[in-house]
Amino acid sequence: MDRRRFVQNSLGAGLLLARAGRAAAAGIRTLPEAWGLQLYTVRSLMARDVERTLAAVARIGYGEVEFAGYFGRSPAEIRTALEAEGLTAPAVHLSLEELRSSFDEAVDAAAEIGHRYLVLPYLAGPERPGGDGATGSAVVDGYRRLADEFNRLGARCRDAGLLFAYHNHDFELEEVDGVRLLDVMIENTDPELVRYEVDFYWLVHGGGDPFDYFSRYSGRFDLCHVKDRTEEGEMADVGAGAIDFEAIFERSDEAGLIHYFVEHDAPADPIGSVRASYEHLRSFDG
Repeated sequence: MDRRRFVQNSLGAGLLLARAGRAAAAGIRTLPEAWGLQLYTVRSLMARDVERTLAAVARIGYGEVEFAGYFGRSPAEIRTALEAEGLTAPAVHLSLEELRSSFDEAVDAAAEIGHRYLVLPYLAGPERPGGDGATGSAVVDGYRRLADEFNRLGARCRDAGLLFAYHNHDFELEEVDGVRLLDVMIENTDPELVRYEVDFYWLVHGGGDPFDYFSRYSGRFDLCHVKDRTEEGEMADVGAGAIDFEAIFERSDEAGLIHYFVEHDAPADPIGSVRASYEHLRSFDG
């Protein structure tokens, strides 16, 4: 690992945490220094031209991006493309299989590109407890064992100068034996080792209340996906749905939010979508 970049990343994270702490003490809302974008939203464009897509994202006004694949570019090429546009990439999504089998390669890429977080974005069907037909307490126990694995991944990330986080969908909001599976995961992971990236669309879609999670698990949500939802349950550009992000961000310090990534899984016009979402979020800045 490049130690100079590790120190820079650590200092940057420390400054962000200090800023959030001061804001919390003062009782004021914290908004990000720069709004971010999960590049999955523009994956069709990234597949054609990484550099031009990053340039378009930067022109809209985004300052941070979160990767979901590097589209055939080397870590050095990704870093060069980011630097050319004045972008940073504090986080990357990696599958559980990648984390299990290619952890060292992921750490090396993070050091080169400047990632701070390795984020597990999804559990494929066979990776989910209960995928083998188990029910009830056996499923809950399976999520506890999964939480143990997250703790181990978090410890490996800590030793590498990184942070580990898990991103929710809606299946974790299912209740089994009277408990929500997301709660089982949060309560059985060490706050020092495992952070969470709350996806507001999927949390609400699964019946969860962001304010309830912020209250019960204060400080656990370093990252978020700013993804809107209509009353009918459809995904929407930020501001075109029914989720009250302004009210949510009034509680950002309680949640622990540091990085805010806009996302839409399947926009008809990717650049139009991320531009509309950005313009809506800019209105929060006063």
